[in-house]
Amino acid sequence: MKITVFTPTYNRAYIIAELYKSLQAQTFTDFEWLVMDDGSDDNTQELFEAWSAENNCFPIRYYKVENGGKHRAINRGVDLARGELFFIVDSDDYLTCNALDSIAGWEGSLEDKSRFCGIAGNRGSHEEGYLGTTFNGDYIDATSLERHKCHITGDKAEVFYTEILKRYKFDEIYGEKFITEATVWDRMAYDGFKIRWFNQTIYICDYLEDGLTHNMKRIFSENPIGTACYIRQQIKHYEYDLRGRLSNYNLYYDFVGGKTGLRRAAHYLEIHPLTLFTAVFSVRLRKLMFHRGSP
Repeated sequence: MKITVFTPTYNRAYIIAELYKSLQAQTFTDFEWLVMDDGSDDNTQELFEAWSAENNCFPIRYYKVENGGKHRAINRGVDLARGELFFIVDSDDYLTCNALDSIAGWEGSLEDKSRFCGIAGNRGSHEEGYLGTTFNGDYIDATSLERHKCHITGDKAEVFYTEILKRYKFDEIYGEKFITEATVWDRMAYDGFKIRWFNQTIYICDYLEDGLTHNMKRIFSENPIGTACYIRQQIKHYEYDLRGRLSNYNLYYDFVGGKTGLRRAAHYLEIHPLTLFTAVFSVRLRKLMFHRGSP
């Protein structure tokens, strides 16, 4: 099987039919829909029981697990996937009718696949638009860590080789239910794996009030160890100087300080508490001086 469309879901029975309809409309049919229900207590299971009995040209594989967060669902999904490519499509989003066709085509254009961890198209609120910024031209090859230099910003529709994802699992931290996907995407980039970014919107999304994006600061604060892992990794991968490190330490404390306190926050960052205090104090002092100097 060429593609596994993977959907982690939690209480999205009211909207997931939009994605189902978009999969039924695909012009490319060599795919499966693998769904990991992260402990929903709505009628999601009943929906999938009905859909699995319908005469679709693609198999639906539905699993219900104890609520553990999107990253754990992805880890399980990668182990269960039968597709060569692994495409995460959230339950409140949907695909253009030629999305999977485009993915298969662009993946087939790679000459030396050993250099790549996957490909990526654009996300947008409609087919003619895209989120963030993009480059000029049809495609560009770059790692996730190089994307900003190539003017690639905002959420994109990344599709990865399943076998590579099996080597780059998400950290599963006891008592926490979130760690950002960037921790894995950037590890692959740090090891030299490129993505072929192509200039076509294939993924339609609208950030809902109950989604991760709208609640990111709260989610970061409730998962301080995973967030610290992300901050430490950013500092390592981007080789920040002293000012950059202090800025990132302060950012982390802004996220979690109200829940953890300074000493525990410093422990999670693996730095001395005085270093974190210096970071917070220096950033606040710069802001104060800026405001005093403003007319």
